[in-house]
Amino acid sequence: MKLSIATTMLEAAHAEAARLNVAVCISILDEGTWPMAMIRMDGTPLGAIEVATKKARTSVLFQMDSVDFAEVGSPGGKAYTLENTNGGLTSFGGGVVLKAADGSILGAIGVSGASVDEDIAIARAGAAALST
Repeated sequence: MKLSIATTMLEAAHAEAARLNVAVCISILDEGTWPMAMIRMDGTPLGAIEVATKKARTSVLFQMDSVDFAEVGSPGGKAYTLENTNGGLTSFGGGVVLKAADGSILGAIGVSGASVDEDIAIARAGAAALST
């Protein structure tokens, strides 16, 4: 992933958070789970930094959105407690895997600080900028 792409996605996600009038942390990781871009909006709790990053990391490592990972790793899921692997993962929405046109993994975006539904919407807005 190039920094210019990560920055474009970060700006789109930030605009969506502003539109929703919520303060969040937005974290974008590359395909190796290394940080590419991150912001923490004014008023966002410090704990949201790690949560946003873990949502993105979960999405990269398992090549799925964190909301889908939640179905697998939550009580009653096929791999309950899977979130305790890989140094700790996150099994709720707000992480969106980023794929190239050929299906290869480019990285992920993670959002935390608002409701789970708002986090998902903000992450998807950022991810949508990938294809523009």
